[in-house]
Amino acid sequence: WYHDNLTRHAAEALLLSNGRDGSYLLRKSNEREDLYSLSVRGKDSVKHFHVEYTGTSFKFGFNEFSSLKELVMHFANQPLIGSETGTLIVLKHPYPRQVEEPSIYESVRVHTAMQTGRTESDLVPNAPSLGTKEGYLVKQGKIVKNWKTRWFTLHRNELKYFKDQTATEPIRALDLTECSAVQFDYSQERVNCFCLVFPLRTYYLCAKTGIEADEWIKILRWKLSQIRKQLEERNATLSS
Repeated sequence: WYHDNLTRHAAEALLLSNGRDGSYLLRKSNEREDLYSLSVRGKDSVKHFHVEYTGTSFKFGFNEFSSLKELVMHFANQPLIGSETGTLIVLKHPYPRQVEEPSIYESVRVHTAMQTGRTESDLVPNAPSLGTKEGYLVKQGKIVKNWKTRWFTLHRNELKYFKDQTATEPIRALDLTECSAVQFDYSQERVNCFCLVFPLRTYYLCAKTGIEADEWIKILRWKLSQIRKQLEERNATLSS
């Protein structure tokens, strides 16, 4: 859960968007070379605590640790810190630096929030990564060109849509390995629209806001770039 060059802003964005109460990470402080920051998510905010490197040890409050590993072990067993307001913050979920999927913040890549056991070796994946997304979008019908609100979920290389958020079976699952492009669309009378181009059909979707449409486009384009990259690597391996 040590993130080398993560900024304060990015740490807050990651912990608030993809963490939960008790999620925490350690990063280099933006203030001084000899400082680190322990960023911890409380209920709806992120607190930052200084960890000072003296050259031989790491100082945190009244505690001193000979190594970062010792600091990690300390928080695995005594995960309590007091904030300026006097409330206790519990460190429950170390936020790992291993990366798989992108975040929409500052090109920081993250995998998943994790649930901690007593030591680092007990960490188990427990939450979806920022490479997943869900939300309501308005979709144009295939034959009758009317618009209907549908619940969309993006996970791995599949974009599914459901009648609503409570439905358990999707109306359709779109395989993104077959998608050739994702782009803003200005051909419709609606605003905040984008389209997904497949060999047999182009899907037209609209979001509530331009920001939301932009988020969907960014993450879908990233998925397509990863799919192409994997395909190129596979072809390179086969040709060699």
